[in-house]
Amino acid sequence: MNITKAELAQNLSDKFKLSKQDAKDLVDNFFTQIIEALAHGEELKITGFGSFALRDKKSRPGRNPRTGEAVVISERRVVTFKQGQKLKEHVAEEAESIVGA
Repeated sequence: MNITKAELAQNLSDKFKLSKQDAKDLVDNFFTQIIEALAHGEELKITGFGSFALRDKKSRPGRNPRTGEAVVISERRVVTFKQGQKLKEHVAEEAESIVGA
């Protein structure tokens, strides 16, 4: 399932009776907070949901899948996400209810 920021804002607007602009501003601000924290090298923890962190990956050999040509994949910094316990339990419960249905 894919969901856009506009759809998130619409859902918030409908559920909490916010104006569409206020809901859009709320969604934009939420993602801006995540981006700014990560850009400053900080780990971001959302209790009950999970944590976002930066990880440095070393350069390594790879290959172009189209041509088979060997290439070097440069070192880079990536964002990782680790689910929180409550999210993990909720997903497991949902999966169990789907399988059991």
